[in-house]
This record gives sequence, structure tokens and C-alpha cells, in this order.
Amino acid sequence: MNNQPPITALLFLYTESSLHAGTGSSVSAVDLPIQRERATQFPLVQGSGVKGALRAQANLDRDTLFAIFGPETNNAQDFAGAISVGDARIVLFPVRALKGVFAYATSPAALARLARLVPNFPAIPQPAAGAAAITANSALLASGGRVVLEEFSFNAAHHADADAIAAWLSQYAFPGDDAYAYWRSKVLNSLIILPDDDFRDFVVSSTEITTRVRLDTAKKTVARGALWTQESLPSDTLLVSPILARPPRMNGANGDPGALLDALATALGPRIQLGGDETTGQGMVALRWA
Repeated sequence: MNNQPPITALLFLYTESSLHAGTGSSVSAVDLPIQRERATQFPLVQGSGVKGALRAQANLDRDTLFAIFGPETNNAQDFAGAISVGDARIVLFPVRALKGVFAYATSPAALARLARLVPNFPAIPQPAAGAAAITANSALLASGGRVVLEEFSFNAAHHADADAIAAWLSQYAFPGDDAYAYWRSKVLNSLIILPDDDFRDFVVSSTEITTRVRLDTAKKTVARGALWTQESLPSDTLLVSPILARPPRMNGANGDPGALLDALATALGPRIQLGGDETTGQGMVALRWA
């Protein structure tokens, strides 16, 4: 019997296109909203959706696939898979800025959740209402030492801990290939840490809302009842999902938890598709394992 302890890894998901992980129909102003936490209204992608996307797109042989994710539905009672996948929660949210094009916005609450998963994570600034913490040489600063996001203005001050957090995210959370060199550099001068209430307002009101239609092919007009709105997370959002890997439970399966995670990361490659509207290019996310 394999008595090796479980291993916890972090899977960072960086959206390269709009991401719609939906909840079905709604009675709100948006017909098809995204998944959100009930208490905070922060966006998330439920762990079942992340796990399903990983399983569907992992290029693995049958035995390794079953060892990692468990058998197919008809035989699900035989044994459990080796990995558990947590909800993908928000870390950074892009917000339009007067200077610097857009900011990577976050908050103490969003960072504190990440810090629970990361030993020795940098200290987290706690900006007061109407204020914000920024990095040195921030590209976001407008006149008067203020940062303007959408139509809101914040008194911004450099904070050394913001530099440390930006450096950590650049090194460990953003994809590591050459194509992301610009974005790893941008987070160093575009990170802004907002009060929790202000961050919540942006993740609620600054998502993308798309109007969708279905045409009557004969008349080339909108089919009756086929006009709806759909919410999506914008590109350049950063999410994180905790992954717990245990020794495989499948009889005859070899491999320690670390080897299974390595096999999974190799089988997935640099990016996957997550959420809905796959055929229209939505949901492309770049992966970074930590």
C-alpha cells in the first residue's frame, strides 16, 4: 500500500479570452450570469467544472486517466480518483484605467485567500476607504497622486508590500513562457490593491455583458424568444484553484502524488478551454502550476 502523504499544488488560470462559467438562467437583469460566491459575490469557477475540463482535455492513456480522475461514470463506485480540485477563485481582475490602459485589481480578502494556500506569502496592505496601495513606478498614477479606474478615483500610495506581492505573482502565478514576458512585467507596475468593498463593486459591475441572438434562418430575423444577455469574466483575469493529489487508489496503479501531478501538467500543455461557448473562442485559459 502506498503511504505517501498527499501533495497540494496550485493551478493558476489566466484568461486569454472571455470566460463564461454560467449558472443557467436567471431572474436578474442578465439572463445568463456567471458563477459567484454567495456571500462576497466574487466570481469563481466551481471545482467540478475545472476538474471536468482537465479530465476532458488531458492527453493521457486510459489507466493513468482513471488513476488521476477516477473511472467512468458507470463504474464510479469502483474507486475514487487521486486528485481533488477546488473552486477557481479570483486573484486579479482587470479594470479600465485612465493611465496604463488597465489595472490588475485585487483586495485584501482576495489575497488573504491565496495566502492561506502559500507559505510565507508577503504581507498584505490594508488600504483605507477611498485609498489604494500601488507598486513603485506605477503606470496607473494620474495627476495629483490619484488612480482613476472606470469613473472612480482613489488616493494611491506606494506600499513596499505591494511590490513584494506583484513580484510573487509575476514569478509564480503568471505563465512562465516567453509569450507572457510583457504581462509578467506589467503586473509589476499595474497592480493595485483596493479596499474589499470597492473590489467587490468592480467584480460585480465591470464584467463583460454580451447580447446574443439566434436568427430565423428563413427570415434572417431574430427568432421569437431568442434574444438574451450573457455575462463573462474579461480576458486578463487571474484565478487560482487548489489541487490535492493523493496516492492512486486504482489497483495496480503505480506512481506517487507528485508524479501524477507532473503527468497531468504535461498532458494538458500550456492552455485549456474552460466554461461555455467553446466554438466561439471563449474560455481559453493559460495554465501555471505552482
